Amino acid sequence: MDVSQAQRERLAFLELHAFFTGELRRSDVEARFGIKPAAASRDLTLYREMAPSNLEYDSTKRCYRPSGTFTPIFPFNSDRVLAWLLQGFGDGLDLKLKPAAPCEGPGQFTRPDLKALGAITRSMCAHRAVRINYLSLSSGSRRREIVPVALADNGLRWHVRAFDRDRARFGDFVLTRISKVQEIEGEADERELLSSDEQWARIVEMEVVPHPGIRHPKAIEADYSMQDGVLRIKARAALAGYVLRRWNVDASSDHRLDPATHHLWLRNTPTLYGVESAALAPGGPELSADKAVV
Repeated sequence: MDVSQAQRERLAFLELHAFFTGELRRSDVEARFGIKPAAASRDLTLYREMAPSNLEYDSTKRCYRPSGTFTPIFPFNSDRVLAWLLQGFGDGLDLKLKPAAPCEGPGQFTRPDLKALGAITRSMCAHRAVRINYLSLSSGSRRREIVPVALADNGLRWHVRAFDRDRARFGDFVLTRISKVQEIEGEADERELLSSDEQWARIVEMEVVPHPGIRHPKAIEADYSMQDGVLRIKARAALAGYVLRRWNVDASSDHRLDPATHHLWLRNTPTLYGVESAALAPGGPELSADKAVV
């Protein structure tokens, strides 16, 4: 079907929003693109003509929901979808535009399954639990029941922050290890939702400085645009360990790690007291890493 580029973008957003949040209203399209209700209605009508089996109308909630036979008509790229979920723009659609300047990055070795991701994000938005098959390093493949509450990017791979009903606590589940997601009807208990996750709510203030073993610390200060020789970082306790590991920050109290590979040192190490994810930081407290990532 011949449609304009602008309308194609709106249709792609419409599909993306429905699939990954589990619901779609005309007002979602209006708000995203600043169009009139009549134009948004035309987009909805056109999409339903293009994919008549993808959306079902929920008369109780007055919204459209993805059907059980939903099949995307736009070829979304997982990196772009995750960028949309993280940053709120881009909408997951690869427009094949030529970049303004040559630009490359290290890329991602991992590619989460979008069908599983869609089920996870829909349950997250609806405050529902899901049953998943999960491949754990400690216990292998197991059927688990979790309540997803947030997504987190540690720089190398994506995690689902979730309440683990087996262990009765919050933890991180590697997104690419999840398969066979089955959504469970009914809202989760308040104690299983993000508002009850103390590690997520707690903000950790970290003071990162050049490693004392570095001969020319000014070079490191320049690398990270430090002010007065310090880089002050605020992170959620649930993510602080990932931040320190990503930037290879020596989190030992006596800066004992090799400065050749650890250019940075966490000066205020007591700030990690009670931070479960600190077990993942280089030289961090001797805690069980199972409490940070499953």
